[in-house]
Amino acid sequence: MTDVTRDGGVLDGFHIGYVPDGVGDEVSDFASEWEDVHFATRVWERQTPDGYRADLRVHVLRGARLADLAGLRDFLTEYHERDPDEWQLTEFQHGDGSGMMSDAQAFWLAGPAVAVNVLIDPEQVDREALLAVARAIVPQGE
Repeated sequence: MTDVTRDGGVLDGFHIGYVPDGVGDEVSDFASEWEDVHFATRVWERQTPDGYRADLRVHVLRGARLADLAGLRDFLTEYHERDPDEWQLTEFQHGDGSGMMSDAQAFWLAGPAVAVNVLIDPEQVDREALLAVARAIVPQGE
């Protein structure tokens, strides 16, 4: 039987309402900071013959420099060490606002100076499931 309602719990005020099948069962939470932005991170991993592999990561980011979607994109470009000219992103709708996504990640502003970034292993999770995970992340209580 397929578990289509796997829940990811609450992370820093956000309910992760969907975790796709095939994502590992090893779950860890971390807190960190980079360039004055605070991260709360949850990672789903699975064991492989070579160790562990992250299938899904969710970051809740909080920081004054995350004022708009362009600022968030600039921050994530630096953080993930992406070439801004080669990072192909498309817009998607998240709630009442817009977000950006590639084949392996999605991000959006969730409020003033608050953003969410979802990353997948594209060999384990497809773009459709990435979008489903992203859209199922909502502020706790909604």
